Amino acid sequence: MKLFYSPTSPYTRKVMACAIAHEIDRQIETILTNPYDASPQFLAANPLSKVPCLITDDGLALFDSPVICEYLDSLDGTVPLFPRPGRGRWRALKLQALADGIMDAGRLRRAELAQPLDAGREKVIGRQKAAVERALDELERELPPRALDIGSISVACALGWLDHRFAAEDWREGRPQLAAWYALISEHPALARTAPPKDA
Repeated sequence: MKLFYSPTSPYTRKVMACAIAHEIDRQIETILTNPYDASPQFLAANPLSKVPCLITDDGLALFDSPVICEYLDSLDGTVPLFPRPGRGRWRALKLQALADGIMDAGRLRRAELAQPLDAGREKVIGRQKAAVERALDELERELPPRALDIGSISVACALGWLDHRFAAEDWREGRPQLAAWYALISEHPALARTAPPKDA
C-alpha cells in the first residue's frame, strides 16, 4: 500500500495510528506530499488534492481519513477499531465526527487568520472557535473510552493538533477530566509514535 501524507496533518495521524494499532504500518509506503503543490501522480489518485490518500495493493485510491481508517480496520482480524453494529459503534462514529469537526473548524480558522481581517472574516473565525469550544465541552462531559477505537483515536489526534497549532490557547483549562484522559491515552504507542513534529 502507498499513502500520500503530510507529517503535520491530523487526518494523516489518524490513519497511521490505526495502522500502528493493527501492526500493519510497515505494509504502507509513505509518500511525502504537499497538497498545495501537488504532483500529477497525486492528483490522478485524489482529484480533491487532500491528504491522506491511500492506494491499496490492488490500485484502488481511497481518501478521507474515515474511509481509509475503516479500510485498514478490514485488513486485520484482531480487535476492531470500528465496533460491530450497535450502540458502541454509533458512539465511536459520533466521537470520530466530533473530532473531525474540531480539526475542520480549526483548519478553517487558521486559514482565515492568515488573511487580512474584516468584519465578515472575524465572524467566521469566531464561529469556528465557538464550535471547537462547544465540542471540547461535550468531550469533558462525555469522555471517550480509554481503549483504542476510531472514536478515541480521532479525539486524541484532534487534541494533539490543537496543542500543535493553537498552543497559546490551553484547551485543558476548565476540562480536567478530558486533560487526564488525553495524558493517559497519549502514552499508547499508536499515538506516541505519531505525535506531531515539534519543529513544523
